[in-house]
Amino acid sequence: MKVLVTGATGYVGGRLVPRLLDEGHQVRTTTHDPSKDGPWFSDRVETVEMDIQDADQVGAAVEGVDAVYYLIHGMGGGDDFAQKDREAAQHVAQALTKHGTSRVIYLSGIVPPVDESELSEHISSRLEVEEILSSTPATAITLRAAVLMGSGSTSFEIIRQVSERMPLQTVPDWMNSDVQPIAVVDAVEALVGALTADVGTRSYDIGGPERLPYADLLDRYATVAGLERPQVEVPLLPTDLVGFLAGSLTDVPTPTVEALVESLHHDMVCGEEDFRRDLLPEGHELVGLDESFRRSLGDPRETSAVDPA
Repeated sequence: MKVLVTGATGYVGGRLVPRLLDEGHQVRTTTHDPSKDGPWFSDRVETVEMDIQDADQVGAAVEGVDAVYYLIHGMGGGDDFAQKDREAAQHVAQALTKHGTSRVIYLSGIVPPVDESELSEHISSRLEVEEILSSTPATAITLRAAVLMGSGSTSFEIIRQVSERMPLQTVPDWMNSDVQPIAVVDAVEALVGALTADVGTRSYDIGGPERLPYADLLDRYATVAGLERPQVEVPLLPTDLVGFLAGSLTDVPTPTVEALVESLHHDMVCGEEDFRRDLLPEGHELVGLDESFRRSLGDPRETSAVDPA
């Protein structure tokens, strides 16, 4: 198949493209600046210039492909991030419809089963993007992940850097919601499987084999990393303050950290696990949490890079 991967230089996209090439697919990627050096696989893919906010460039990038991977998320700050995400999704949706593209695959975040009025702005925006893409004639498959585990991922870098830089971890009393992390290798495998899965438009929750409170996730990381990090529960800490302090402690942009912290008021776990049956190869075993930490700590790539995808 001929596949367009948006966000191919991001954390997930940079791992997805080689897997697609290994499967024998033709891959087209996009760039904002053609003068910049591309990733190591650049000579194996077609690269086109595309600004996601430019409808004409999006249409040209989508033309002639069988499927599109949508790996773009507006995790920055500002009051207009939701509008930018909406317009970007609309540009892709229009291009899918115009060119008769058969499939679009969107990597999103877990949507907790609560009233939409209780969702954070970023989760609401991702849900809106999913709805826009799902409104097209293309088969739209959304993979909703909570926490991606792997060296260089935003979620992992927050855990790693907070653990390394806070000898004593002050944990808000409301940070007891469960999360269900998934190793990036398993997420990529599910993305590859979504390209040929015999299913209609739908979303999949994707997560690893364990679910646990976020405070316990920090504790598990410290144990695997060989760190002594006592935890103290602190009542009544405002969400905004926790997000700001965590952002100040890490190299991750503060608005991104604040958005992720805000989501921890709800359980970020799988409501169903159909992806194991529909998207993963038969016999595939999910990577356990401790093993995903060990792999992340031992991976020399991107140890200081973070990417909102």
